[in-house]
Amino acid sequence: MSGARILIVDDERIARENLEHVLSKEGYAVVTAPNGAVAIEEIEKEEFDLVLTDLRMQPVDGNQVLERVRELYPDTEVIVITGFATVSSAVEAMRKGAFHYVPKPYNLDEVRSLIRQALEKRALKKEVIELRRRVGAPKDFPLLIGNSPEMEALRRTIEQIAPTDSSVLVLGETGTGKELVARTIHQFSQRAENRFLAINCGAFTEELFANELFGHEREAFTGARGVKRGLLEAAHGGTIFLDEIGDMPLSMQVKMLRVLQERTMMRVGGTEEIPVNVRVIAATNKNLKQEVDAGTFRQDFYYRLNVITLFVPRLAERKDDILLLSLHFLNRIARNQGKQIESISDEAMGILLSYEYPGNVRELENIMERAVTLARGPAIEPRHLPVDLQQLSVRVRGPRREFLTLDENEREYILWVLRQVNDNKTRAAEILGIDRVSLWRKIKKYEQQ
Repeated sequence: MSGARILIVDDERIARENLEHVLSKEGYAVVTAPNGAVAIEEIEKEEFDLVLTDLRMQPVDGNQVLERVRELYPDTEVIVITGFATVSSAVEAMRKGAFHYVPKPYNLDEVRSLIRQALEKRALKKEVIELRRRVGAPKDFPLLIGNSPEMEALRRTIEQIAPTDSSVLVLGETGTGKELVARTIHQFSQRAENRFLAINCGAFTEELFANELFGHEREAFTGARGVKRGLLEAAHGGTIFLDEIGDMPLSMQVKMLRVLQERTMMRVGGTEEIPVNVRVIAATNKNLKQEVDAGTFRQDFYYRLNVITLFVPRLAERKDDILLLSLHFLNRIARNQGKQIESISDEAMGILLSYEYPGNVRELENIMERAVTLARGPAIEPRHLPVDLQQLSVRVRGPRREFLTLDENEREYILWVLRQVNDNKTRAAEILGIDRVSLWRKIKKYEQQ
């Protein structure tokens, strides 16, 4: 977050000025305060994205600074730095809402990493607030997290198509979030006040499927003692989401085609047409064109569904979102488990960024749930990740694994370092231990590959 506003509070002039120099060079807008009292004056004048404060100061200490930030700006992150580190003071700072607690002398790269993660968390909060404002969604409504170009393009398309009543076909691999896309379309639409109902087309036998979708009349079959409204009727005025549409039996495809064409349906055992006012959103991880060619999916039904097609990218295709998603899951899961875990170590984040995620976002969520469950300290470490990730000396490509050459490993690492420092080549060269000219030559070589 180049340009983020950071307040540094420390009564040691050299420590304060050194940190100011480092962060200013990295593009942050830095304000300093020589003590807690001045810091609170600055905080009361303007909002900061991040506050780094020493703990022991007179007459106002770091805990008081932390408390005032929390009162005025709950979304501003605070990192507490102290030369008098104790377990009790760390616990107290974390209990009051500090993002992290760093003892002096600290490792500058570690602090840079914490600053980056704190600002990402701040950006995530602002993004969620803005998305919920735009969508008009309730506070607990899940959102499409990510600021990669792929996710921005997907959100723009959703905003454009949601107000219409056109059928939508959502394509993507398992675990990419196709149902979440469908729910977001519904929430943006004029049907948002009505129901959103989802059904998995592969979870029922043909008879049960018909009964669930269309309902039945009294005595339509043995045991049918009364009239039952199906999901299509229950979703009247709203949206029905047909997940795994590629698994829908051919006979049901015929019936759903009539619903889409005529906007009417008939209960099982019924004789009267019932008007149906629903928007249909379908999803699949199959190639429906191939299914049509194979005769397992009706061509006319495919064309009726395929008015608008959305592609949900694989997580490996939007790796810029992994840090944001990891922090999102970390914050939510830690809160649910009642744990004070605020960050992910550089080593653990490096592993998460290098993994290919064949299970996509759902797999990342499961990985973070495991990590939070096992973690006891304030940060996720490599030992909290699954064993196969801890031993990640290979890169996953689809269902198989492939060893990287030394050149490929070097390229992956250099590009990863550049991403971490927002393409600051001078800083990247310092981290890599090479001069800027050598780095420039390597980048040129990669661009030609």
